[in-house]
Amino acid sequence: MMTDDTIGVGLAAFGMSGRVFHAPLLKNNPHFQIRRVMERTKNEAIKFLSGIPVSRSFEELLSDPSVQVILVNTPDSSHYDLAKKSLEAGKHDVVEKPFTQTSAQAEELIALAGRVRRVLTVFQNRRWDGDFLTIQKVLREGVLGRLVDYEAHWDRYRNFIQEGTWKERIDSGAGLLQNLGPHLIDQALLLFGLPEAVTAHLRVVRTGGSVSDWYQLRLHYPNVGVALSSSYLAREASPRFVLHGTLGSFVKHGIDPQEQALAAGGVLGSTGWGAETEASWGMLTAEGTSEKRKVETLPGNYMAFYDNLYDCIARGGEMAVKPEEAANVIRIIEAAQKSDAEGRTVPIPPQ
Repeated sequence: MMTDDTIGVGLAAFGMSGRVFHAPLLKNNPHFQIRRVMERTKNEAIKFLSGIPVSRSFEELLSDPSVQVILVNTPDSSHYDLAKKSLEAGKHDVVEKPFTQTSAQAEELIALAGRVRRVLTVFQNRRWDGDFLTIQKVLREGVLGRLVDYEAHWDRYRNFIQEGTWKERIDSGAGLLQNLGPHLIDQALLLFGLPEAVTAHLRVVRTGGSVSDWYQLRLHYPNVGVALSSSYLAREASPRFVLHGTLGSFVKHGIDPQEQALAAGGVLGSTGWGAETEASWGMLTAEGTSEKRKVETLPGNYMAFYDNLYDCIARGGEMAVKPEEAANVIRIIEAAQKSDAEGRTVPIPPQ
């Protein structure tokens, strides 16, 4: 239902992220209305968004006065250019991860958003994965004691090269570090802040591949070891999270069910939304106990992102995903690329 304070949104593309994530989340939030979608050649949006006009150019999207927010969910290489044009046109911006391809681009957009007084944020939805929410709860409760090791893995099994996608082209700046890495890096920075240094290894492991499809990162902190990794050739996935502390360990397999539910047309906010089955709950082994015990996974909640966006735009609330945080993710990616290229640990200047 539309109200006087409904905020109009324009989608700059209607690929997987638009169809699976953003369109359902926006349609189920009473504070937003999708007003226009840009598709340069295809007509996928009309199958899912009846009655929504389709634009063939970004300029047409920007010129619609009913659109106050632009969702920049296009290929990575276009994020900076389109977000800049959108901000200059007086629109608020939601940018898909990775924010930009360089930290200099990110800083420029942040400064521009400040000058034009518009909201700029990045869709780091995995902050609201149930497993990550549960990790934070376990750490707050202190049951592991002082944390000494934190591992986060995101593995997939795709032993072929997808045809006709920019994500497999090296000239697009793509790679698994840019695709899945921003989620794991963002979570680590949220927990621990900027590291002192980064050591990274990137590889191409699939036959015929061009872009890196395997990575391992080590983020260096004074008191905790942080390791992040992903692979496209993991037929048997590693645990999603492994945490070791002075009083115990916590191990979590599986992945948040929200993406799968959204792709299958699940009803957002329905009973049990974002909840995992008991078989997927993490296992805690703590000092003073003779047995492992399961820890119920908190329900995931991607809807919180757009709830927060409305609060920022309508009420001047604090952004959950600050663009400065997203820029730090890009700094880590740049440091990782330099570390791999030069075969050394790369320091991260303090801010």
